[in-house]
Amino acid sequence: MQLDPTPDRDDDAGRPSDTPAPSGDGAFGNGAGVEALIAGAGATQASLLTDARVALVHDWLPVFGGAERVLGEMIGLLPQSDLFTLIDNVPQEDRAFLRDKEVRTSFIQNMPFARRHYRHYLPLAPLAIETFDLRNYDVVVSSSYVVAKGVLTSPDQLHLSYVHSPIRYAWDLQATYLEQAGLVRGPRSLAARLILHYLRLFDAVSASRVDHFVANSRHVAKRIRKTYRRDCDVVHPPVDTEAFSPVDRKDGYYVTASRLVPYKRVDLIARAFAAMPDKELIIIGDGPEMKRVQAAAGPNVTVLGQQPFEVVRHYLQHARAFVFAAEEDFGIAPVEAQACGTPVIAFGRGGVTETVIDGETGLFFGEQRVEALCAAVMRFDRIRDSFSPERIRSQAERFSRAAFRESFGAVLERETRRHRLGLHEAI
Repeated sequence: MQLDPTPDRDDDAGRPSDTPAPSGDGAFGNGAGVEALIAGAGATQASLLTDARVALVHDWLPVFGGAERVLGEMIGLLPQSDLFTLIDNVPQEDRAFLRDKEVRTSFIQNMPFARRHYRHYLPLAPLAIETFDLRNYDVVVSSSYVVAKGVLTSPDQLHLSYVHSPIRYAWDLQATYLEQAGLVRGPRSLAARLILHYLRLFDAVSASRVDHFVANSRHVAKRIRKTYRRDCDVVHPPVDTEAFSPVDRKDGYYVTASRLVPYKRVDLIARAFAAMPDKELIIIGDGPEMKRVQAAAGPNVTVLGQQPFEVVRHYLQHARAFVFAAEEDFGIAPVEAQACGTPVIAFGRGGVTETVIDGETGLFFGEQRVEALCAAVMRFDRIRDSFSPERIRSQAERFSRAAFRESFGAVLERETRRHRLGLHEAI
């Protein structure tokens, strides 16, 4: 039995929020009187954190993906921090985001075949995360989509957890993941369900170890509220918008770029364009769904496979529109497309509803069906001249790396002040 413990990595096709500085009340509000007291404490971020002993805890480091981009910005904000993770297999050529920081790993790193088959050690992840000794740190920041938030801390330590998502396959998406993994019935299905039950118990209990949650989207904030019964701030992930720029001329093709895995629904995009033979589609990416996507593609659909960043950027810049059919927690690819001044045609659920403005920087379709996507493309064709590349680009800039650093830094400063003033209530 194997489940994928990695988060959505929509930047793996070859690419290297409205995110204002959070208010003192957070996303759900904690009372103006308390925040006035915090503001009156007079401490600056530098005085609070520059000399603080900080531990960064990240679930896994198998590759450089979306969650690792977030981690890289955290390292930049907290250069004095020490980094802990269950396993570290990031190739040397992709390690720049770590800024030469020493990575401290768990016992799973040395288990047999852990480099290629670390997913099989998922049942040991809760135990492994609890083996990290963090007693010597003032502040613990976890970057969590599996078990990182479960580290053990004391009442004297602040633990702030940035959650990419509660464990998707253990909670509301369990049935979907079991179906995709072919584990609906039989002894292997029973084993998988027992493991997921165990993970749910750990996930629920470990939520109480966190002093303050930060979600990567309002969509995830709702899942945190449902799963952990906790309120949180929202700070959207950083997108390297500066690596993209609009061009003066758009070509006639549509493009999508993604890992080819089931929930991305690239097969749906291929089938929809096969039903519209007068429209050209370019598909960039690789993965286990490659053969299925190729089988669905008509003569007007070109599947390029994995491509280097420069190629991906070229196609994003010159496409008539970027097509996106997944329900993501956030979704980096649609923001990258908008950074190129390219409108987005997307399934209107999940994080994309926070990054794309329907009718202004893109269009939504309401169902993951060929007919719904085809109707959206036809509608887009009728109004495509109304989209402004400059307006689309400005929307993407709201999710820049600088916006993330400002917003996340503000939350971290505020919660550090709250902790030092003893204002975190017992959970």
